[in-house]
Amino acid sequence: MERNTRYTAQDCSATGLDCSIQVKVVVLRHDSPERQLFFCLCGNGAGVNPSGSAVFLVSLRTGEFALKTRSEVIGILKPELLPDSAKLQLSQIRPVGALDLKNHEPKYSGYSFLPDGRYASGVWLCTEQEALDYVEMQKPYQHRIMLCDRDDFCVLELQDGKLIHPTEKEMEAFQQNSQDGGMTMT
Repeated sequence: MERNTRYTAQDCSATGLDCSIQVKVVVLRHDSPERQLFFCLCGNGAGVNPSGSAVFLVSLRTGEFALKTRSEVIGILKPELLPDSAKLQLSQIRPVGALDLKNHEPKYSGYSFLPDGRYASGVWLCTEQEALDYVEMQKPYQHRIMLCDRDDFCVLELQDGKLIHPTEKEMEAFQQNSQDGGMTMT
């Protein structure tokens, strides 16, 4: 159900300059609720006790990029308050630092699902790190997340923040081997 009242500091899990807002859904000071929710990508104003004020955001209503100041941010939205339409828009955002799709071939696609099964189109991801970054940025907000390889086979699936596929043991082995430069996600 979509909200028709303005978000306030009480709707935030953290406020102020002593929290990082990077890779988080933030609430902006605005008089209409549909123009308050953004995903913070980066900026010199995004970190803890920031050195600057610029924050680069993506609107969770339109998907458009925006440059705002940290003083326009009320805080980090509590994940349970994120409306379904914003979750679907969030699922379309590639991780910060993702490689340019014009010059790199995607290896994976990332999907995020609502509890009723709805989802938006997949997001192309070029490396294992991009795939894992996609999962980490979606995990606090999405019901179910799935990564598929180029042949559309599921290589990773989480539901309600819990790993379903592969098993925890297989995932630990993958992470250890990938740090050693050995294994790839397939």
